Amino acid sequence: MLLTMYNVSIIPKEYLDSIIPLLEMLNPELGKEIIAQRLDEIKKTDYQCVGVYDGTKLIAISGIWILHKIYVGKHIEPDNVVVHKDYRRKGVGELMMKWILDYAKENGCLTSELNALVTNEAGKKFWLNQGATKWTGIIS
Repeated sequence: MLLTMYNVSIIPKEYLDSIIPLLEMLNPELGKEIIAQRLDEIKKTDYQCVGVYDGTKLIAISGIWILHKIYVGKHIEPDNVVVHKDYRRKGVGELMMKWILDYAKENGCLTSELNALVTNEAGKKFWLNQGATKWTGIIS
């Protein structure tokens, strides 16, 4: 598949419930009810979610927060990054991260910061492939 066939955009808050199936893939131990409750609380904040679509099918998501911290300044923090299992290893995650980093630059972010579970080997490999290190962000 050509990556140009995919559409990347911010998911409007009124459609955030559409991300629940992908969040369940990422957090199966939580269950749909807890995920939905937590998402309802997050909707009250400045949280945004980026979605990648194959036509009308949502195939990947990443929550994003633009934050300010003393030690790093204005930065973007992607979280709950997940690509549907049928679309993994096809460049979808990289496409989404490029979109997020371009969005971050457009919004004056100096760097990115992320949290990743140390037990998530596939996730760690993905972030290292994106240029992340323990001490630096991805934006340069």
